Amino acid sequence: MKEARFYKKNENDFVTCTACQWQCKIAPGAVGICGTRQNHQGILLSLVYGNAAAVHLDPIEKKPFYHFRPGSNALSIGTLGCNFGCDFCQNWDISQLSKEMQHKLQKKNNLKDLGIEVTKYGYDMSPMQIIEYCMQSDFDCIAYTYNEPTIFAEYALDTAKLAKQKGIKNVFVSNGYMTNEVIEEMSDCIDAANIDIKSFSDKFYRKHCKANLEPVLENIKTLYEKGIWVELVTLLIPGENDSSSELKKIADFIANISVDIPWFVTAFHPDYKLLDKPMTSGDSLSKAYDIGKKAGLHYVYSKNSWKNENFNTYCYNCDELLVERDYVEVRVHESLDINKGICKKCGSKIAGVWK
Repeated sequence: MKEARFYKKNENDFVTCTACQWQCKIAPGAVGICGTRQNHQGILLSLVYGNAAAVHLDPIEKKPFYHFRPGSNALSIGTLGCNFGCDFCQNWDISQLSKEMQHKLQKKNNLKDLGIEVTKYGYDMSPMQIIEYCMQSDFDCIAYTYNEPTIFAEYALDTAKLAKQKGIKNVFVSNGYMTNEVIEEMSDCIDAANIDIKSFSDKFYRKHCKANLEPVLENIKTLYEKGIWVELVTLLIPGENDSSSELKKIADFIANISVDIPWFVTAFHPDYKLLDKPMTSGDSLSKAYDIGKKAGLHYVYSKNSWKNENFNTYCYNCDELLVERDYVEVRVHESLDINKGICKKCGSKIAGVWK
């Protein structure tokens, strides 16, 4: 546990958390929506600071990033908690666990022990310990992922700043609900962000994610304007967010920011509370891929299905194969000049962070 950085003190020991767009007004002893930020006598504590619930070395493509150092690995770190309540979450066992702890303790009128319960779960890893581990193991990238990094923004950004000093890259995998205050700090130390566009419907966000759409769209624009490399993901849930009209709205929104932003359309499988929907069909992935390309997007990828997957990166201008991917290997072809980020065949600039 550690005092949070992103909050404001109010009268009567109330505080306002300023890490994410909810900006929770938290009474003494109470906890924010994420289940990890608690008001202790007028001081907001991050209950998960220095406590990693999940630590793994992952291929960068798993995040997914296809235009950020392909073929490399990232030390992936997450904590308990999330500021969303997605009923289809595939990491619900850690993202929602702190909220379950919170509800159980509230029933016992013992919420003061939430920090103790949270810190029992996972690994004690300070920012400096993470950096030392990376240096010892020759890891040159850290991904803040698995749950929403905004809710452990102090932990993530303190780590990222130290990493930056050592030449280690940093990436966020996020739902895009951070405040501008957090984005300002991100712009100094976060190299790339993968953001979910879960739908283009506020009704969907309220129903399935317990959140709102507009802040996500605004933050995608802001992150891009700040010079952080951005890639976007939409999980296609049959009958919920996979209509042609909605997919076209998403594709057009991305194209209006930049046709160079990669868009992943990925397959849903029933999980957590959303168990009554079928898996996404290959035809649905193909439809979304075609819509993205027709909108003018240079790089559209579909994945998580055995059929109709588009893994490879091609030059948008001459269709030369630049990066070839399968389930176990990534091959950067000589046709891509990774030093200059250009297609050697036609000289077109291929957007991304290649080196």
